[in-house]
Amino acid sequence: MDGKPTSASRTVMTDLVLPPDTNNYGTIFGGKVMEYVDKIASIATMRHSRMPVVTASSDSLDFLQPIKVGEAIRLEAFVTYTHRTSMEVFVKIESENLLTGEVKLTGTSYLTFVALGTDGKPTIVPPVIPETEEERWHYQTAPERFEYRKQRKQERVKQRGDIAR
Repeated sequence: MDGKPTSASRTVMTDLVLPPDTNNYGTIFGGKVMEYVDKIASIATMRHSRMPVVTASSDSLDFLQPIKVGEAIRLEAFVTYTHRTSMEVFVKIESENLLTGEVKLTGTSYLTFVALGTDGKPTIVPPVIPETEEERWHYQTAPERFEYRKQRKQERVKQRGDIAR
């Protein structure tokens, strides 16, 4: 299967943070950010695989700075690495003060998605071809994150077995 460049999956989403999206401090709810992250990651992985996808794991969502009411939230996502049926996707979250133009990095996230075939079962995805220095860094460091994910999953399965006894 031929690889696809990272640019094929790159996705950008921008929205205005309004009062219903915020907590009593006037900053966006973390759950709202999580919703945006999952949505944009889904779009990026569907663009890469051109298949339906499901979220398999969320490795991290690091909140670095708050996003205030009246600011824009901007998310950018791209597939960083693939395995047989899974895709790792990186999401960068920024805020923009629309009056001053100031942009801040407010969060980052890694997620894993699995592509599904017409039978609803996991199916093979094309490899990713990194193009920029940033993309190459994510690609080169992905195997370490993959191993960590596998270990974490094995520990959870073992814990469930221990709890069931």
